[in-house]
Amino acid sequence: MLSQVKSMTLIGIQGFLVNIQVDVSSGLPSWDVVGLPDISIKESKQRVKASIKNIGFNLPSRRIVINLAPANIKKVGSFFDLPIALGILCDLNIINNDDLEDYVIIGELSLDGSINKINGILPMCIEAFRLGIKKAIIPYANRCEASVVKGMEIYPAKHLIEVISHINKSKQINPFLIDLNSILSNNNKTYLDFSSVKGQEKIKRALEIAASGGHNCLLIGSPGSGKTMMAKRLPSILPDLSFNESLEITKIHSIAGIIPQDTPLIVNRPFRNPHHTISKSALVGGRCYAKTR
Repeated sequence: MLSQVKSMTLIGIQGFLVNIQVDVSSGLPSWDVVGLPDISIKESKQRVKASIKNIGFNLPSRRIVINLAPANIKKVGSFFDLPIALGILCDLNIINNDDLEDYVIIGELSLDGSINKINGILPMCIEAFRLGIKKAIIPYANRCEASVVKGMEIYPAKHLIEVISHINKSKQINPFLIDLNSILSNNNKTYLDFSSVKGQEKIKRALEIAASGGHNCLLIGSPGSGKTMMAKRLPSILPDLSFNESLEITKIHSIAGIIPQDTPLIVNRPFRNPHHTISKSALVGGRCYAKTR
């Protein structure tokens, strides 16, 4: 029997749709994953088998073939565990495959069936929604960042049992919602204030022009002349982030796995201050460079 489950992978900072095709048939017991999977995907065999066993279902000794389509795209990450498990359960007639067609499903499984947090959930949900998929089953710990995708229904789950019950309609998972307008309006800036700088009139004038025109600015001078001090304060005179700008910044934070649990959307402009001993030029504030010579 063949079942298909929609999931996502990452290519750079963009999501990419993957159709997971699972075939469970009679024959010599085996488990094959095709479609350019990486090591973490190949290791899903042990996680998925243990998860299904530990939630009380018997996984018979069958020939299992899993195809990650399209087959010519390299797939990485452990977030195919949950869709693979659901595909197998569909083939075993434990859940209904027809009810999975409207969902994109992403999640890593523990051996006890619990669903772990993953990195990069936001760009994956953005791409899924762009492709017309309006429902997503994701790890509970990723609910906040995924819910910023307007128009998409997010169903966060902590355990494989919850997902099975939701698909079988025996116990529904409530969609998770956040108030985006409230998040954007409660923008508590944490920047150092540009107005607190005394003197440095020519540098301040140059930075004001750079900020107002959206230009780059390179600060060059001896150590202690005030380059980093001025650069740290530049974001305080930049305009507030638009929603689309916040979304792009949050995508990068999502892939890096550094979004705070209670912060679904990054609304402050990022500032980076690498030490001069590791980089000749340091990008700060998205618009300014500081260099020590």
